[in-house]
Amino acid sequence: MMSWLLILLPLVGVLGIIAAPARLAKVTALLTTLVVFGVSIAAAVGFGGWGNGTMGLTGSFQWLTNYGIEIQVGADSVSLVLVLLTTFLMPLAVLGSFSSVKDRLREYYGWLLGLQAAMIGVFLARDLVLFYVCFEFTLVPMFFLIAIYGSTNRARASVKFMIYTFTGSLITLAAFLWLAWSASQAADGQWTFAIADLTRHATTSLAASEQAWLLLALLIGFGVKVPIFPVHTWLPLAHTEAPTAGSVILAGVLLKLGTYGLYRFMLPMCPEAVVEWAPVIAILAIIGIIYAALICWIQTDVKKLVAYSSVSHLGFCILGLFALNPMGLEGSILYMVNHGLSTGALFFLIGMMYERFHTRDMRAIGGLAGRMPIWACFMVFFVLASVGLPGLNGFVSEFLCLIAVFTAGEGGAYPGVLGPWYAAIAALGMIFAAMYLLIMVGKIVFGPERLPAGNHDDGPLPKDLGVREIVVLVPLAVLCLVLGVQPWIIIDGTSAAVADTLAVYQPLLEQASQQTGSAVSNALAGGAP
Repeated sequence: MMSWLLILLPLVGVLGIIAAPARLAKVTALLTTLVVFGVSIAAAVGFGGWGNGTMGLTGSFQWLTNYGIEIQVGADSVSLVLVLLTTFLMPLAVLGSFSSVKDRLREYYGWLLGLQAAMIGVFLARDLVLFYVCFEFTLVPMFFLIAIYGSTNRARASVKFMIYTFTGSLITLAAFLWLAWSASQAADGQWTFAIADLTRHATTSLAASEQAWLLLALLIGFGVKVPIFPVHTWLPLAHTEAPTAGSVILAGVLLKLGTYGLYRFMLPMCPEAVVEWAPVIAILAIIGIIYAALICWIQTDVKKLVAYSSVSHLGFCILGLFALNPMGLEGSILYMVNHGLSTGALFFLIGMMYERFHTRDMRAIGGLAGRMPIWACFMVFFVLASVGLPGLNGFVSEFLCLIAVFTAGEGGAYPGVLGPWYAAIAALGMIFAAMYLLIMVGKIVFGPERLPAGNHDDGPLPKDLGVREIVVLVPLAVLCLVLGVQPWIIIDGTSAAVADTLAVYQPLLEQASQQTGSAVSNALAGGAP
């Protein structure tokens, strides 16, 4: 029942927005998102799957039974963590929009609530039909949020966003339909779209070559969403042109649909192909880390800089997934949450600055610490969290992902594939991130004050953050600090689910270790006198 409530309550809020006067749209949206957040907290408190890997909050109903379609919902600890991230960010996104969005309020807040319902549906779906419908529907609200409420180049940004992500979704659909057809052939024509059944079929019945094709299709479909290099070019433009709340939700949750899809489908369904192709995926992730970090260095638009930093940061998340050991997967899941918090907060802060000065150009604005000390304190705090300062949330997740990759090739969980060189090169991205983010802080926060002439509102010069804006930022700051000091809140809760995902890899990894050892022995024997 809780799962259905989490999906349906935002849609009820949409109906409330339609029925209420336009001036009440934002209040209706805020109350709806707060109620959904409360329901998610209640669901998490009563959830019995923390630390044991079991599925909870389950429910289903029959639909088109002749075709094996049964709509199923449920959550393990990983999906519930991402649901909590979604329901936590949405009230902040709504509250943060109160002053920035002044026209077409019904449509704006209605699209936000529709987007929330779809994102929660992705994480709670336990059959491919519900998953794909929700996964695809997330494109529609974000398209309109960018196209209607975005900046000057919003038309190009929204079209590019739709072309890239919709194409990726079609490839995902093709992979799902082929997998369901393959399972039906193995079951004498009996169709099923249950994720658990299809995962079992993929691991036990698909040949290595079939797994490889399935991996390629899933990698393209979900990789666009992450995004992985080289299909990342839609993201910086979409981030830059989207309204503030759109950028926050895009960074905080929508990009995680891609990493979640890789975790939920590719890893358990394609184990043999993943073992073979993990080095290639890791190289693409490392290229994205370094390439996007270098691009950040030359940016003058602070919002575009943070957008490219998302491409770089999520490369670490991908590396953690394909280290194929518990530390890597736990670090990657933690990274999904931490990136959503710190990067979402940076987009809030940039939006607050833009509301006051109507520019994001670091050449035109700077030295804001004297005029806006509260804003400056938050900016420095969240930049340090994003950089990975020990004690804040970004450090633990990046550290776990890198250590997992570094130790993977040393006779541990994944011998002979990833290893120290992958981690060493990827670690350069952390150094670059510290440099470009701290340079950005130095330009816009410290130094002599520079204000864009004629670009601020008429009347007195803009003031520091108000109470509403502080209320938006404080929960994010508190959670960044809590997860920096106590990351075990998430790590311990998801460890059993991670172990279940990796169970299928144990025999493959042992076989890889034996083959590596045999190759070394044969080489030594061949070189003996």
